[in-house]
Formats: sequence, C-alpha cells, structure tokens
Amino acid sequence: MTIETLPHPRLLRCGDAAISVEFGDAIDPAVNARVLALDAALAAEPQPGLLETVPTYRSLLIHLDPLRTDVPALSERILTLSERPAAAGGKLRRWRVPVVYGGDFGMDLDDLAARHGISGEALVARHAAATYVVAMIGFMPGFAYLSGLDPSLATPRRLEPRMKTPAQSVSIGGAQGAISTVEGPSGWHMIGRTPARGFMPGRDPVFTYAPGDEIRFERIASDEWAGLDALAASGAPVARCEAP
Repeated sequence: MTIETLPHPRLLRCGDAAISVEFGDAIDPAVNARVLALDAALAAEPQPGLLETVPTYRSLLIHLDPLRTDVPALSERILTLSERPAAAGGKLRRWRVPVVYGGDFGMDLDDLAARHGISGEALVARHAAATYVVAMIGFMPGFAYLSGLDPSLATPRRLEPRMKTPAQSVSIGGAQGAISTVEGPSGWHMIGRTPARGFMPGRDPVFTYAPGDEIRFERIASDEWAGLDALAASGAPVARCEAP
C-alpha cells in the first residue's frame, strides 16, 4: 500500500476531549508516515484548543480543550493537513546507537539465530544493517517501537514472557524492533543492550528519541560497556545524533 492509495483518515471522537485520527489498521510504514506527517503539520500550525498529540503506528490521538475548541473546524483542518505529503513533516534526525549483542547482554540471540537457521553473527549483521524508524513511543517511558526490521528476522513473541528484563534492551517482537528504557516485563526476544539512555528523569531532554527519528545500531565490544554505561549514567550523550 502506498501513501497515495491510502484512504482518507477516519476521525473518531474519544469523549469530549480527544479525537483519534485513524489512517489504517495494520503496522505499515506508509500508514505510520501519514500519522507522523499529520503530527508534524499540527505542531507547525498550532490549532486553537489543541493540547497534545500522541502518535501511534496507525493513528494520531489529539487531546483538546472542549471549552476552547471548535471541533467541526478542527476536524476540517485535520482532514486538510492529512493530505500533505509525508516527506513534508520529516524531522530528519538519525541516531547512531551503540549495542553489545549476545551473551549476558542479549540472552535470546543464539536461540533466535538457530530458529532462523543462521549464525549469531549473521543475525547481528542483518539487525545492524537496517535503518529503523521510531514509529511510536509507548508501553513504558521512552520505550521506542521501531519499524524497518529485516523481514527475515521477524519472530513471534515468546510464549512465556519474562517478568523482568534489563533496561536499555534491544529486542525483536513480531515484525518490530525496540529499545527499552527501564527494567520491566517483556515477551520480546532480547538480542542486545545499549548503554545509551532513551529516558532519564532530570535530564534535558528527558527522552532521547522521538517518533520519526531514524535509528542505526552500531556493534560495540562487551569490554566497552562499563565505560560507556558510566558516561551515559552521568547524563552524557552516548548515542550520536546526525542528519540522515
């Protein structure tokens, strides 16, 4: 499905203080591109009464002040802005994210490689070769859902989720990649870990990644972890930001 052939978005009222703008019902880069383009357009042209937007893979949730919002006028403006090309809303940020793959840093890497009939090295090469896009932030503070995973690495989630996984895990779940930020439960396959903090209370900015950002993973050796982790814990940037 291309952006040009996608149907017009569907606007759904969510009570009196929000509107959900739906562009599709599947994980699709073209659908997500339209979501992010509308989010960028609304950020560039603030609308009266609009309080906050929350982009997801397939929809944009718009929070509004019902006492200050002309909902019919806002709805009409949303439909107009949704017609803009996705490229017009690009944020143009690319992050180089260091990762230690396998071993204690990625306990599922060997099993995942065996499942796909490839070596661990081949899995790492395929994973690190892709350019990912932060499709949305959710689940936990700063948890980055990534589109762009090599289809040959797509894997259903674990039948038995772990009740505890490390912060900053790099993982695969279905057709998605992810970077976690805090320790928590997960049914995703852990293949590595980055010392970079995607979420850090008290730091400015609190969140490193934003929807629309590009991500490239760069393999580092396990003996580089301690130094980079200490640097990141001090608030210093470990992931490098550059224009794509």
